[in-house]
Amino acid sequence: MTSIGVQGYTLRNRFAELGITETFRRVAAIGYRSIEISAVPMTAENVAEIAAASAEHGVAVDATTAGLTAPDGHALTQDPEGVAQAAVTLGAEFVRIGMFGPEAYENADTLREAARRAEAAAPVLADRGVTLCFHNHAIEFARVDGTRVLDLILETAPSLRLELDVHWIFRGGLDPVTTLRHYGDRVALVHLKDYRVALPSAQAYEKLRAGDPGPVREALFTPQFAEVGEGSLAMADVVRTAVEIGAAHCFVEQDATYERDEFDAVALSYRHLTELGFGDLLTRA
Repeated sequence: MTSIGVQGYTLRNRFAELGITETFRRVAAIGYRSIEISAVPMTAENVAEIAAASAEHGVAVDATTAGLTAPDGHALTQDPEGVAQAAVTLGAEFVRIGMFGPEAYENADTLREAARRAEAAAPVLADRGVTLCFHNHAIEFARVDGTRVLDLILETAPSLRLELDVHWIFRGGLDPVTTLRHYGDRVALVHLKDYRVALPSAQAYEKLRAGDPGPVREALFTPQFAEVGEGSLAMADVVRTAVEIGAAHCFVEQDATYERDEFDAVALSYRHLTELGFGDLLTRA
């Protein structure tokens, strides 16, 4: 059954400022019972604290994050066994690749090489009961040699499942619901991230009056990440479709919350999802 949780990247600054345990406490106080860990170094100490906070506050860790490589070595090509062990320790059945490194997007050959490296790591995780997923941004809907980047990755790495991000699908020029249905049972995870076009903020206009037009100009031409229900995407249809195709988990994510506190932002998303009738998915960990 599909559950709805929160994505740790939204709270990355709060994890850094408040620590793991306090951030988990506040997430639980909002009502979330599921989280995807991201932007928290997966040291032995942090993994132990995440596990303890998860148990104490009743917030299940349903997915973690790993890249192909990382400076600290917690990565799929450097230490796939360690990535798998961290996920198992936390009770997570999924590890997701947030994005390949920028060098991978040079051409079809570099993309295939990155995908092959991901494919090589997938069986190591699978042996521990952990499924490897790939998360899209808009760039994966570009075409290389006539094929969408995402399809090239999936063809090269057949073991990979998908974590589809509906904001980036829309920004990539596709319809989120149609795209979810297109990839169907290849989709394990979904990011619930709304899309908003907004007027420049009061702070941007203060800077304009002070002689800096940059923030106003950027706001005039740049869409925003939005709380679920505060943007223009049909989020109720997105959630219903995620359930229909059998996605295991959806995670509320917002890359930037602008002048709004991050906890207030994810709380607003929680409230809207409850109002849309998905309270049972929010309380299912």
